[in-house]
Amino acid sequence: MTVEYIGWVQVVIGVIARFWPVWLAMALVMGVSFAYRKRLGLYGQLYSTGAGLIGLGICFFWLFTALFASVVATFDPLTQVAVLKNALPGAVVPEGSSGAGSSYLFGGDNLARDVFSRMVYGSQIVLVIAPAATAFALMVGATLGLPAGYFGGRIDSILSFLANLVLAFPVILLFYLLVTPAVVEMKLPQMMAGVFFLFPIVFFLTLFWTRFKGRPDRLYWLVGLTIVIGGWMYFGLVFDLDPLGVMSMTPNELNIFAAVVFASSPGVFRIVRGLVMDIKSRDYVAAAQTRGETPWYIMLWEILPNARGPLIVDTCLRIGYTTILLGTLGYFGLGLAPESPDWGTSIKDAGRLLRNVVHPALPPAFALMSFVLGLNLLADSLREESLKD
Repeated sequence: MTVEYIGWVQVVIGVIARFWPVWLAMALVMGVSFAYRKRLGLYGQLYSTGAGLIGLGICFFWLFTALFASVVATFDPLTQVAVLKNALPGAVVPEGSSGAGSSYLFGGDNLARDVFSRMVYGSQIVLVIAPAATAFALMVGATLGLPAGYFGGRIDSILSFLANLVLAFPVILLFYLLVTPAVVEMKLPQMMAGVFFLFPIVFFLTLFWTRFKGRPDRLYWLVGLTIVIGGWMYFGLVFDLDPLGVMSMTPNELNIFAAVVFASSPGVFRIVRGLVMDIKSRDYVAAAQTRGETPWYIMLWEILPNARGPLIVDTCLRIGYTTILLGTLGYFGLGLAPESPDWGTSIKDAGRLLRNVVHPALPPAFALMSFVLGLNLLADSLREESLKD
């Protein structure tokens, strides 16, 4: 069967047209943000710098691509049209096949799947795992770094030793060990996730208790809300016991998630510890101590808010590092399921045939590169703006 192709101009126009909900959402969000930028604090200041604007634009592009993936993509990421195996960009689906008349805008891969649709759906995986794993690593690192930097002494020595022990281990080898079948069968990643997922619950319970312990009317419902939502997320994500099926992870996703949090937390710990050691000597901390505030109140409500600038910058960079790690794991076959459309797995599948066909490897590689670039530009702009304050 002869495969028909549309022209390059039609391919470009088709790609731009497929992203119409993304362009609309970006225009709405960035337009309103620009109009009210003077009221939006540090976020609003990003619109006054070229690098910040570009970084925001790239990050918003992939965020809205992930949200509207089902609208943007032309096919299901697992749909196969046998005749379009390794087809060049612009290949038209022949009559008699599912989606006849539509085009493989970026061509087909080795299993005759649409490269464009797989790139689009791959953004969902990256935009869920990378920021969420970074947020959990931030919770774990901050919860341990605050007392280490504030109290010092034996607590600091023990926690710093454990953090340095993890940091001294090669990251790729650490990931390899945590996602190998033998380790997975031991339920080690699930046990690690069970420990890590407790940290956000403990963090918010401590946060609300130290702030509102003298106001039981507000404390009780905040604590109750934390326990209900936190418990729902905890049992759903770790043990897959969510009756609604909203909070759930596949075993592969949970393994990757636990590995990323475990590898990233020590870095966050060291940053928080250093910031606390510097900030705890400030006058407003001494004033809080004079008022008789508890150490955890001082750490959570006096020190941590004043360390937010460096932590926000580090979070942006760390999401980028996590994205690269996810791509690396997928490339080595240690990531998600083999049929997953995540960018690393797509690059791995396409990389086997680079001598014959190049086009299946380019879209996921460009997507990964552009997203990390946007995060780096955003982090640089945030650092510059925070230094001005």
